[in-house]
Amino acid sequence: MIIYTDDPSGTEPAQLRGFFEGWPDPPSPMTHLRLLRASDAIMLAKEAPGGQVVGFATAITDGVLTGYIPLLEVLPSHQGRGIGSELIERLLRKLDHLYMIDLLCDPDLQPFYERLGMRRATGMMMRNYGRQSGGKCHVTDPGMTSPVAVPSDSLGSGCVAGDQK
Repeated sequence: MIIYTDDPSGTEPAQLRGFFEGWPDPPSPMTHLRLLRASDAIMLAKEAPGGQVVGFATAITDGVLTGYIPLLEVLPSHQGRGIGSELIERLLRKLDHLYMIDLLCDPDLQPFYERLGMRRATGMMMRNYGRQSGGKCHVTDPGMTSPVAVPSDSLGSGCVAGDQK
C-alpha cells in the first residue's frame, strides 16, 4: 500500500536509496533528506507507514506568485503505477494559490505533464555539474572574489555535517 504525505519528519536516509538513477554524481541519501526538508513544499510516496520512500516531488516558491517544481522521481521498480501523477497532482493542489507554477523537463516527458494540466513553454537553464551531488559546500574567503569548493566535513560557512556520500 502506498501512503502519500507532505511531511518528511520521521524519514531516514536509509529510506531514500535508489533515487537519481542515471545521474553521474547523485546526491547521497543524507543530502536527499536535507533537500526534502529545505524545500518549500514536498510530496512523498511511501510503502506502508515507516517504509521505503518510492517517489517524491519538490517545489520551491516565493509563496506569493511563483512556484517551481525542480524534482519528481519514482523508483524504477514503482514506475507505471500512477505514483508520479499522484505526486504532481497533490503538489499542484498545494500550490494552486499561486499565479504560476513552472518546471523544466525533456520533450519526451511533456505529454505526462500536459495530462496533469500543464502547458508547454520555452525555458532556459544553467547547470553546475560539479555541484550535482550537493556534497560540497561553496564558501567565499574574504580575500577572494569567487567561491571555493570545500568538503562538507570541513564545515565551512553554510555546510552541514553528514552530507558526504
